[in-house]
Amino acid sequence: MEISSKENTHFFSNNTILPVDRSSFKSESSASKEKQSCCGGIKIFLGALSFVYFAKALSGSYLKSTITQIERRFDIPSSLVGVIDGSFEIGNLLIIILVSYFGAKLHRPRIIGAGCLIMSAGTFLIAMPQFFMGRYRYERFPSTINSTVSLSPCLQDKSQTPLSALEKSPAKINAGCVQTVAIIGPIFGFLLGSLCAKLYVDIGFVDLDSVTISPKDVQWVGAWWLGYLIAGVISILAGIPFWFLPRHLPRPQSRKDSSTSSEHSKFITEENKDQGTSSWQQAKLAEMAKDFLPSLKNLFGNPVYILYLCASIIQFNSLIGMVTYKPKYIEQQYGQTSSKTNFVIGLINIPAVAFGIFSGGLIMKRFGVGVVGAAKLSLGSSFLGYLLLLSLFAMGCGNAEVAGLTVSYHGAKPMRDHEQALFSECNSGCSCSRNDWDPICGENGVTYVSACLAGCRASNGTGKNTVFFNCSCVGTFESSQSSSAVVGPCQKGNECPKMFLYFLVISVITSYTLSVGGTPGYILLLRCIKPHLKSFALGIYTLAIRVLAGIPAPVYFGVAIDTTCLKWGSKRCGGRGACRLYDSSALRYVYLGLTLVLGTVSIFFSVAVLWVLRKRSSPQDETLSANGERGACGTKSRKDNFANSDQSIQSTYWPEKETRL
Repeated sequence: MEISSKENTHFFSNNTILPVDRSSFKSESSASKEKQSCCGGIKIFLGALSFVYFAKALSGSYLKSTITQIERRFDIPSSLVGVIDGSFEIGNLLIIILVSYFGAKLHRPRIIGAGCLIMSAGTFLIAMPQFFMGRYRYERFPSTINSTVSLSPCLQDKSQTPLSALEKSPAKINAGCVQTVAIIGPIFGFLLGSLCAKLYVDIGFVDLDSVTISPKDVQWVGAWWLGYLIAGVISILAGIPFWFLPRHLPRPQSRKDSSTSSEHSKFITEENKDQGTSSWQQAKLAEMAKDFLPSLKNLFGNPVYILYLCASIIQFNSLIGMVTYKPKYIEQQYGQTSSKTNFVIGLINIPAVAFGIFSGGLIMKRFGVGVVGAAKLSLGSSFLGYLLLLSLFAMGCGNAEVAGLTVSYHGAKPMRDHEQALFSECNSGCSCSRNDWDPICGENGVTYVSACLAGCRASNGTGKNTVFFNCSCVGTFESSQSSSAVVGPCQKGNECPKMFLYFLVISVITSYTLSVGGTPGYILLLRCIKPHLKSFALGIYTLAIRVLAGIPAPVYFGVAIDTTCLKWGSKRCGGRGACRLYDSSALRYVYLGLTLVLGTVSIFFSVAVLWVLRKRSSPQDETLSANGERGACGTKSRKDNFANSDQSIQSTYWPEKETRL
């Protein structure tokens, strides 16, 4: 208070000596307050919008992390899981037209808030089947209630053979801000998936001590539903601020008289348009509708745009399919748990992608890369990335030794498909079911599909501590000195942990390398389109990626992966369930091979893009393209380009324009 008094005294004393223009002082004061109010409003809006992007990215990435959990929980094949994953994009396409039309006419912040509520309702809806379909039932030999009692798995009647245990488990701020948070979202999404995968699907509903499977078991299902509830709550919280924002944000005085306009500044306006604008909007809408087909013809007549669009569609097919089934591949190929898989992807792979995108933008800015240079950088990163991906073919693990599926009952001799036989002389006297999957690990290091098929005639213990004795098939195996077995499958070979480490290193480098070309490719797309067609071109590009890559890629990748299954589970109501065991070698060749083939095709289209650019360009054009928007794709004359060089440079390096998508 003392300081304020002294300042006021000083001000008034000066005011008596020197004349002060009060109108000027008031205008400066009001302008300062207006500027502070505007900056504060924009900061609040950007902060809230960033949180929405975070919530959306978290929900989408969490869906990827629960693919295997949903597959096991509801006994469905990978192809059907791919349809579920692709439906995420279908939902976006159904609503995007309505939002685009009504968003400009209604209260935009409240439209965003309503969207958050719908998004949260969707995540809650995904979790609902968990509460309506009863407890999770996994196939398990009915262990003894009293450890002093001994049961014979082999000699049971068919009416007594493996029951399904009724058990369940747990369950300065600018537009770069939004993209950064959108990258952070998937990291937290996969980490949340890792945490929930450790918890049993029916946590809170069953006694966890009675659960006889562990996270390493292929029948283990984590609390997949819990993450969707958390994501739904986050979406609700993200939408709350938008219900209290004004319909329009005030624009600073310095920008009110500016002739420049953008898609962003249309929202940041001081006052509503008067009633006379409605007829003007209708006339403009009719003019836009009339200009639609010529604009579309002009756009598809651009060979650089068409070729780059084809390259992007095919490459996104490759990347989306690879990312969707990467958790499954790591689990099945290297014997890792779902929790560890999601943790590794969230903490290592996604940051590598973010760093690659940042590096690509930094290279473009630091070296002033032009259009042809951007095409070279995008092509080079893709070529090197898929070349590194080729090395992953040598970093796989062999098939787990499963009697009757991958090895014979009497030796380690690998079996061909037509030789697969779950029944042998050693278990011919047992009443076993072919459809059961209740694996046990013999002391000979071989996994048996069930205790009955292992010929075990006695058991002792309860739950996870059950031990089987007098297993005739274990005893007849080569070099076997014991005929006992324990619950659960045997671990893969000793070389698998080392191979998994190599896989992680190459995978991180590959993710980084492929991501470096993202920013150059996007800027190439922007600079090769006429200014008045850029918004339209980006819309067509986004629509094509979602329809032709986001929806079909998870489906046909899932169909291809299903062809590598060696042992299918059975549903309680009959019919084929989820896959219990994959052929590791076949899975590796199908998963990596399909990714690599699609990537190679996209590289050919990228080469065609570079060829067209080089054919059109000259050294002078390449120099100009580093500073302006003409380059190899422009349509202006060189004279106009020099005359408008300052405006071109400002337009090119305006951050909001480059990150609008």
